[in-house]
Order: sequence, then C-alpha cells, then structure tokens
Amino acid sequence: MKTYTEYKRILKQKIPPLHEIKLAVLGDFSTQKLCDMLKAVGHENKIKISLYEADFDSIDAEIFNPQSNLYHFEPNYVFISTASKKQQLKFNSLELPQKVEFANNYLEKATQWWQTLNQNIKTNIIFSNLIETDDAVFGNYANKTSYSWLYQVRKINFMLMDKAQEYKNVFIQDMSVLHNNLGKQKVFKPSLYYTANQVYDIDFLPYISKSVVDIILAIEGKFRKCLILDLDNTLWGGIIGDDGLENIQIGDIGIGKSFTDLQYYAKKLKERGIILCVCSKNDELIAKEPFEKHPDMVLSLKDIAVFVANWENKADNIRYIQSILEIGFDSMVFLDDNPFERNLIRTQLPEICVPELPDDPAEYVNYLESLNLFETASFTQDDTARTEMYQTEDTRRKAQANYSSIDEYLKSLNMAAEVGDFSNSFYVPRIAQITQRSNQFNLRTIRYTEADIQRLAQDKNYATFYFCLEDTFGSYGLISVVILEKQENLTLFVDTWLMSCRVLKRGVEQFVLNTIVEYAKSNGFKHIIGEYIPTAKNGMVKDHYPKLGFEAMHKPNFWRLDVDNFVFYPVYIQRHMEKAFS
Repeated sequence: MKTYTEYKRILKQKIPPLHEIKLAVLGDFSTQKLCDMLKAVGHENKIKISLYEADFDSIDAEIFNPQSNLYHFEPNYVFISTASKKQQLKFNSLELPQKVEFANNYLEKATQWWQTLNQNIKTNIIFSNLIETDDAVFGNYANKTSYSWLYQVRKINFMLMDKAQEYKNVFIQDMSVLHNNLGKQKVFKPSLYYTANQVYDIDFLPYISKSVVDIILAIEGKFRKCLILDLDNTLWGGIIGDDGLENIQIGDIGIGKSFTDLQYYAKKLKERGIILCVCSKNDELIAKEPFEKHPDMVLSLKDIAVFVANWENKADNIRYIQSILEIGFDSMVFLDDNPFERNLIRTQLPEICVPELPDDPAEYVNYLESLNLFETASFTQDDTARTEMYQTEDTRRKAQANYSSIDEYLKSLNMAAEVGDFSNSFYVPRIAQITQRSNQFNLRTIRYTEADIQRLAQDKNYATFYFCLEDTFGSYGLISVVILEKQENLTLFVDTWLMSCRVLKRGVEQFVLNTIVEYAKSNGFKHIIGEYIPTAKNGMVKDHYPKLGFEAMHKPNFWRLDVDNFVFYPVYIQRHMEKAFS
C-alpha cells in the first residue's frame, strides 16, 4: 500500500478518467485528509471523484435537513464514518445502566440515517463499522458483560451486518478488519490524537480510502471475475513433468500445506462465483494428472472453466482464455511463481492484475488475502454455477463443428427462453447483479441496486423484462435485462438493454427485440427509441440499433424504430413463459 505522501503525488499525475462519480463524506471526525486520499485512490483507478465534504460532526444536520447541501449535491454515494474513539468517549460518559443500551441506540441512529437518506435521495450508502478496541477495564471478562465497551462495539458490528441485509443500497466498509490486519500501532497515534484531534494515523487513511473505492468500483461493475493459475510451484511444489506425481509437494506435510491452502483459497473463490482457469507451460496430459490422481488435490478438473497447458507463449494462451470467457482482461488476475512470466503478462497484457507473489510459498495466501482482489457488491446462488456454465459453453462450441451451417446448429440446440418482469422477487438480486457486472453488451451502462430493481417493478411508468435461456446442453441462466420507460407520444425509451456475451450469435438480440415490439403493439405504443452511450468497453454494441433496423435520429447516438412497420425476426428460440405480458 502506498503512503499518504505517495498518493498525494498521484493526484498530480495526468491519468485520464474513465468514469466520474459524486461522493459525499460525512464523519464525526476531521475528514479533510481522508477526502484527499479518496480522490487520489479514485484517480489511480481512473475514476474522477467529485467530493462533498460535510462539516465536522454534522451527520445529523446534513441527513435530517432536506434542504442541506448534502441533498443539493445529489451524490451517487454517501460515505458515513463514525470513529470508534469518538463513540467510545460517548460510551464512557454514560451512567452504568445506560451503557448496556449503547449498541441498540447506535443501530437505531444508523438506521434512521439510512432510512432518511433513502426517503430523500437515490444513492448508495457506504457505512463504516467500528474498530473493536479494548479499554482493558474488564480484561478478558469484557467478553461476558454488556457493561463493557468491547462487548458493545462487537455487538454494534454484528448488528450492522445483520441490519444492512435489509437495505440493498447499504454496504458495510470494514474498518475493523483493516485495524486487525494492520495492528493498533499503525492505525492510532496518541500524539496525533491529543495534539491535533486526528483519530487515525495519516498513513492509515489510504487503507480506508482503498476500501471505500473498492466498494464503489464493485458497484460500478469494475471488479475481477477470473483467477488464472499457473501450476508448477504455484498450485503445488515441484515440477510435475520432472518430479512425477508422487514427488510434488502438496497435502499436510511441510511446505505442501501452503500449496494446499492456496488451493482452498481458490476453491472458496470458485464457490463464490470467481472463474478459475489454468495457464501452464506443460504437456496437457501430464498437467492434468494431479487433478485426476493425486489424493491430496483440493481442486479438481470440474473446478476449472478453461484448462490450457502447452509450451506456447503464456500471453497468447491467456488471450485464448479471454476469447472463451468473453470478459475483459481487467477482470482477470494471474498467479505465477515465475517472475519472468509475471513480467511478460504485465508487459503484453497490462490490464491484467498480476500480484507479485512472495518468494516463500508459505506467504502466498496471507499476501493474497491482504490485497482484497475480488471485492463484490452482490452474491447470488447463480454465482456458484458459473464455472459449470463456461464448461458447458465449451461443449457447445465443440458441438457446433459437427454442423455445416449455423442455422442447422441453432435448430439442434432446442433453445427455450423464460421471459418475465421484475415482480418476480426470485430474480431481483440476479437482475441487479447483471446490471452491475455487464460492461460489453450494455447500451447505456446504467447500474441498479436491488432496491432500484424493486422500485422499478412497482413503477407504472416502466415496463421491465428479464430473459433466461436454456438449450439441449443446459441452462445459460439469466442472460438479458431490458427496462423500457413509457414516454409521451406513445413512445417507449430503452433505458437499459444488456445481454451476456455468452449468448451472442444465438439470435437472442432478435428474440429480445421481437419481445419488446410485441409488448409495444399489445399496449398501443408506436415508437421505440434507443440510445447508445459509448464507454471504454461497450464498443461491440455501437451498431446494435442500426443492425436491428432502427433509424438514426437527429440527436447523435439516438435511434428510432416504428412499431407498425416492424417485421418480426425469425428465431430458433421458443418462449415458454409470458409473465411480462400479463
């Protein structure tokens, strides 16, 4: 992690922003230097952060006054942080009987802040939990009495986790974990606190800022989805081609435990929805042997979405992996023990995150955990099936080679689509997640939280659609989302149209448009207007609307389709649910 001074220098560098967000910062401590760091960390990640810094300890005044400058600023994000040191002083000032209610009262106030913000503005709320410091008044007995500060602060943090699940636009920034990882000496400097009222050491501020920006990046759809693993001396000790199956280091003995732990780390990521791939300089049959035969292997071939082992350039092999997964290089993390290979990927594929693994394998997992490489803003059960979906897609690609034409192949798939609207609560988390994660096939790249999706489901000014697809080989899961705004002059405006790249060249674009037009005809709309907002990643859909028969409007990047003149596209997809038309 860079120091405060190093991050201040970053602010002076000319890094062209790819994105801009508005962030309001509210705290019960001086936040000026923290705001500097938030801007610097955002700048490093090519995000321009426009900041509103509330006055010192004015959280109530800003949130409970509808005319406050906070609401005039109209932030995309509100970061609220109360310092543990400040809360501890409030706790200390209470009489003993009042202390047992401190956590409940704190949560009540936090909930009031969240509710009031949601009533007055559409925003995402990032809320810090509290550092779990111990004043040593009760010693270890503090864990058994509600009169102790340690008991109350731990209760607060648990209650915050529990309560935040009820608010889909509230995200907990884990100040406590940062403190535990770094240690009290690097977080709190008594001399700074007593002389300058600084509750945090200046070089702790970059850690807080990175944690906040990580959450923002995840909500904005800028996060990592794939872990690419080398094998020899990365997933196991030794070289499988030279040492043989019986001599590689893995299991519960010696340094082998460190490689086993790395595999458990990767396995947990896979279960959370991170795609695992292998990129190794090896003969493929030999490279797969430990996965198939070694009794101590944690990972199996079923856990690997794409397995590439040959003697080609690793950069080219990763390009091949990317072509299969159809995700951006900036969504990938590459782990390799070899400095030469790491440098090669950094040079040829600079968007990929390449951690500088320690020389000692015993440090691998501890180091990787400290980097927080895979921040996320959501999790659904569909995430756990992602690897299987990519493996199935590879099977589809191989099957396509057996057909002489694309039409024959598409007919053979027996594709069936489920179409519904956002009132289906089962899909709400999945719909929100795909809006946050979709970057390439996304016409306007508008991000929505679960709270937003629930609001749209109830708004009569919008028509909403989700699309799921399955075929002979299995399910693609949720593959498309469309949000239509009902405007004047019998017009539907396409607020959102996004799709999974996995279903390209299946006729899904045409099927979705057929569905939209059918809805328009059924409800008396005469025109459909679409907009393309260019981003660094969605160039593939630049010509989406003209390819589907939309005509250019006078305003750049706006396209219109006359419903009455539309001829439905022939597709090889059956619709077996029509809830969206009820």
